[in-house]
Amino acid sequence: MADDKQVIETDDELYDDEDTQKDKYLTFHLAGEDYGIEIAYVTEIIGIQKIAEVPDMPDFIKGVINLRGKVIPVMDVRTRFKLATKEYDDRTCIVVVDIDENAVGLVVDKVREVADIPEDMVEGPPKTGKKEGSRYIKGMGKINDEVKIILNVGQLLYDDELELISDGQSKNIKAA
Repeated sequence: MADDKQVIETDDELYDDEDTQKDKYLTFHLAGEDYGIEIAYVTEIIGIQKIAEVPDMPDFIKGVINLRGKVIPVMDVRTRFKLATKEYDDRTCIVVVDIDENAVGLVVDKVREVADIPEDMVEGPPKTGKKEGSRYIKGMGKINDEVKIILNVGQLLYDDELELISDGQSKNIKAA
C-alpha cells in the first residue's frame, strides 16, 4: 500500500509540471506600444511573406498565406486596432495563433520575448466609455517599470468574422 501512495505522489508532481505555460506571454511591439498574448495560443512565429489577397474580407484581414500546405488567414493587428499603417520590414513578423481551432496569422511590428507575468501582476483593462476597443484587452501586465497590454486573443475576431475567414479559407485554397 505504501508503494501505491508513492505512485500517486509522483503522478501529482507530473500534473504540477503540465502547466508550464501559465503566466507566460509572447510580447511584441506594435505602433510604439508593447503587447502580450498568452503563449498557449501561439503556434509559431514566422517572418513576413507574400500574402495573397482574398476578396470580400474585412479590411484588417490582409489575405492568406500558404504555410506548409495549410492556408492561413492573416490579420494586420495595426489595422484591426485602427492604428496608422506601416510598411512591412525585415522586423515585421506573423505570429500564428489558434483561435477556437482556427489558425490565424497576426502581423506585428516585431516580436520581443516570452515574458513571465504572474497573475498578480496583471490588472484588469482600463475603464473607458468605448466598449469595442477594450474588448481586445484582457489586462495590463506589469514587468518592473514597464506595462504590457495583454490581449484577449479570443476576442480579436467576432464569431461571424471567424466564420467568414473559415469560409474564405475553404473557398480560396488556390489563392495561396
